Parts: sequence; C-alpha cells; structure tokens
Amino acid sequence: MFRKKHSLIKGTLILTSAGLVSRVLGFFFRIFLSHTFGEEQVGLYQLIFPFYALCLSLSTSGLETAISRSVSRFHSLGRTQDGKLIFKTGLILSVLISLICTFLVQENSVFLSNHFLGDPRCATLLYLIVLALPAASVHSCICGYHYGLQSTSVPAISQLLEQFVRISSVFVLYFIFLHSGVHPEISLAVSGIIFGEFAAAGYSLFSLKKSCFDADSPYNLSISKSCSELLRLSVPLTVNRTAIAFLQGIEAASIPVCLELASHNASEALSIYGVLTGMALPCILFPCALTNSISLLLIPAVAQKQAKNSSKETLLLIKKAAGGCFSLGLLCSVFFLLTGSFLGNFLFHSTLAGNFIVTLAWICPFLYTSSALLSAINGLGITTLTLMINLLGLSIRIFSVYFGIPHYGITGYLWGLFISQLAVCLVASLTLSHEIKKEYLQSVESATD
Repeated sequence: MFRKKHSLIKGTLILTSAGLVSRVLGFFFRIFLSHTFGEEQVGLYQLIFPFYALCLSLSTSGLETAISRSVSRFHSLGRTQDGKLIFKTGLILSVLISLICTFLVQENSVFLSNHFLGDPRCATLLYLIVLALPAASVHSCICGYHYGLQSTSVPAISQLLEQFVRISSVFVLYFIFLHSGVHPEISLAVSGIIFGEFAAAGYSLFSLKKSCFDADSPYNLSISKSCSELLRLSVPLTVNRTAIAFLQGIEAASIPVCLELASHNASEALSIYGVLTGMALPCILFPCALTNSISLLLIPAVAQKQAKNSSKETLLLIKKAAGGCFSLGLLCSVFFLLTGSFLGNFLFHSTLAGNFIVTLAWICPFLYTSSALLSAINGLGITTLTLMINLLGLSIRIFSVYFGIPHYGITGYLWGLFISQLAVCLVASLTLSHEIKKEYLQSVESATD
C-alpha cells in the first residue's frame, strides 16, 4: 500500500515538475507571440485550436485514456502481455484515424475556415496544424501506456522536449525570416507545433522498451477482444470529448461574432478574443500543471482500486485528490484577485487582460477540482456520465455566449464560465458519491452471498 501511494506521489511530482517547466516556457512564449504579432493575430491563432482539439479528440483522447485504464487493470491482475496488446491495438487505431482526419481537413481547409471558423485567413493555419496529428497520436498513445504502468518519466521528458522544440524552432525561423527581410506571420507559430509533436513522438518511440513489442508469453486476449475492450472504453470517451470539442469550436467561433453584436467591429472582436484566450486564460490555467498531473494519474489509480473492490480506499483517494485541488484553487483565486491587474499590464501591456484575470479568478477552485473529479469518474469506467456533465457545463457557456455577450459584452461570457464550472463541480461530486456508495453496497451484498 505504501509503495503504491509513494508511486502515485512520485509520479505526480515528476509530471508536475515537467508541467510547470513546460508552462513557464509556454507562458513566456505567449508573451513573445502577443508582442510580436499583436492581439488580432493571436486571436486568429487561438481560433483554430478548438478545431485542432476536435481532431485530437477523434483520433487520440479517448484511446489514450482507454489504453491507460486497460493497461493499469491488466497490470494489476498480472496480465502484462494483454496490456501490451491493448497498447499496440490502440496505437494502430489512433494513427489510422489521425491520418484520415489530416487528409479530410487539408482537402476542406478553405471551406472549414469560411463556414466553420468564419475567417478565411484560418485556411493556411488549419492546413498546417493537422500535419501534427499523426505524431500527436503516437505520442499520446505511448504516454497512455506509461500512465497505465504509473510510470511518468517518459511522458514528462517528452512533454518538455515537445515544448522546447516547439518554441526554439519558432525562434530560429523567426530570426531567419527577419534576416531575409521578410516579416513573419502567425503561421510560424503553427509550424512550431508540428516540429514539437514530431520530436515528442520520435523520443517516445525511441524510449519504448523492446520488450513492449516482444510476445515472450502468449496473450490471453485475442485481437478482436482487445479491440472490443478498447472500443468499449474509448467510444464513449471519444464521443464525449468530440462532442465537447465540437461545442467548444462553436463557442470559440461564436464569441467574436456575438461581440460584434455588442457594438464591436470585427478587428476589435478578434482582439478581445485573443486577449481572453491567448493572455488571460493561460494565466488562470497555469496552476493546472499540478491538477492535470493528479488527474492523469488518478484514472489508473482508481481503476486499480476498483479492480480490487476497495470502495473505501477509492473514496479516500478521490477525497484527498479533490481536496488538494480545491485548496490550490482557493489560494490561486486570492492571488489572481490581488495581482491580476498588475499581471495583465506587466506581462502583456494590456489593461483588458488584467481585468479578465481578476474576473476569471473566481473560477479557480471549481475549475481545478472538476478536472480531478471527472478523471475519477473515468477511472471508475462510467465515461458516459462525464459526457453528460461536460455537456451541461458547455451548454451553460454557449448560452452565455449567445445571450450574455450581446447584452452585457464579454463580462456576460466570463460569468457564464463561472456558473458552468460551479455546476460541473457540484454534479461531478454528487455523481461520484452516488457511484462509490453503490459499488460499496454491491460488494457487501456479494460478500454476504
């Protein structure tokens, strides 16, 4: 028990350290982007990310979590070979889906930019960014395999490598363009994402032990059963995250449009969106380096305890994780309330960014806690419920876009964010309490029988 607890803490510390370094690098990189390309170009850059997230959701997100949970369960049962088969099957499926997504997006980039994102300037950015999808699939699946083993060194190093290559490649290309007398455009930042993902994928493949692909003992699972196991877990997750990414895409594309209804011209609307998503939100999300690490490792940890019918231990683990995230959120909320205006002006030379940071400070406790709670629900294998909870939160946010922004400006959307995070956190807490109590009662009944 102590060894497993120590492993979870050690893994969290490794991922958190890597995440913090990565976020520090990324944070200063965003400052560089805002100063170099301006608020409107940053808004354009941010506009394509919900669509990229949609492609990632289809090709990687569900499969990564399914691989992590299945590998963890089979490893705890001593069936390590079956865990390896699950990983290899998931890797092949993910890469195939990513290649299909890449082809479809590149063939329709102009149409998607005009009709989905509402800005034809996004066509080139979309065409470029999906080139990173196959590499992201490889990287994601290998990370899922290591999370399932509760080994975090490879995911941590690959995360740092991806960020370092991404940023350094943009800097190198930027100075090459300047030396050539050509003023670089925001597409330069997108090229950095491609270089970073391919570097991370290359390292992840290189670091895989040869034994992962050796069939030194027979599989208990067949290929068809491994596919069935993966699909059973990944399809609800993929539908969940794809639906969320799709709605987030609608949300992102609608914010500038609704801002125009609130007496802003197109350039001002895109600039406000760029300040919010490219400057203020990264500040608020900075501490997520810790909460994301806890959430990633919570899935296999909860799955292992569920496999052993340890309802009390599962509840205790979730309480500690959620309690830690909520405490961190309270501290960050106070910090951002006191320093938000200063941070906006000092880091981004933007009073608007400071105002956004102060307003968004209220969501920190609920934002950080909900990530841990939703990961715990995924760890219990009831992934359909995460879809329903996330859809609830997104529905509130989209309502605030269409009805809050036209009447109250961007402030209406910011308070919609707060209400949505509060609702997600409360519903996820009640759901976990109900499910763990139900599992406990079932285990007691089976023991008495």
